[in-house]
Order: sequence, then structure tokens, then C-alpha cells
Amino acid sequence: MTEREHTMKSIAESRSTLSEVMLPNQANPAGAVHGGEIMKLMDTCGSVAAMRHAKMNVVTARVDELVFFHPIKVGQLVICQSEVAFVGNTSMEVKVTVRVEDMVSNIPAKVALTAFFTFVALDKEGKPCKVPELLLETEEEKEVFAHREQKYLENKRR
Repeated sequence: MTEREHTMKSIAESRSTLSEVMLPNQANPAGAVHGGEIMKLMDTCGSVAAMRHAKMNVVTARVDELVFFHPIKVGQLVICQSEVAFVGNTSMEVKVTVRVEDMVSNIPAKVALTAFFTFVALDKEGKPCKVPELLLETEEEKEVFAHREQKYLENKRR
């Protein structure tokens, strides 16, 4: 293994899952869970993936392309899954997917929303620092990385 490969980390090494049953205090009077509750879970799950990759503290810098496909109701199980999809010099883009499962019915879990969160790695003094490169192992990982790299460059130009 070369020194460069040693400093690289696979996407699989960053994967994280967080599950939580939605309760009435997280919802509006109609029983639909507030979007902010879901965003908080996504941010937490995403930060775990970023920290696993960087092996240091991270802060949320951006949320991109947050799209709700289905409402989430009280009593449903929310399953957040995250993985690093792109790395820059000090930042990482993490894909967070939220699936919803009705644990009483036999209906399979379905994707409720997805988003990309950008996290910046911080050293012990709270300053941005370099993160490990990403080892891309599949064609799908390479395609997602290329797409997110393009988005990253577009965002930097703004």
C-alpha cells in the first residue's frame, strides 16, 4: 500500500445510520413531523459520517438540495443513512438519505427525503484543516463524486 493510499479512506468507512421513532412533540397538530426535526436528525447523522472520515470535529457549513418526497408521521420510524460522497481540502460533502418505515404495517420502508450536507473539519484550535482523500471503489461512487465535485466548484464561484 502506498503512502497516498494509506491516507485515503473509503466511503464505506464513513457510513452511519441513526434511527428514531417520531413522537407527538415532534409534530404539528395534524400529526406531520416538523421538517426541522428531520433536518436535525440528518445533521447529526451526517456529522457522524464526516467525523468518521476526518477523525476530528466538524461543523456544518451548508445544506444543499433538501427535497422532501413524502410526509413523515407520528409513530413512524425514521432511518437516516449517511456517507461521505466528496471531499475537498478541508470540507466533505455527505449524502444523507432518510427512509421512513411504518412498523405496524407490512409496507416496506420508503425514501422520504435526501440532502447533501457540507461539513468542515476543525483542528484542536477550531481552525479548518485538511481531510483524508476519498478512495472511490465503484463506478457509482466515481459518478457521485464527479457530480458533487461539479456542484462544489459551482458553489465556490458564488
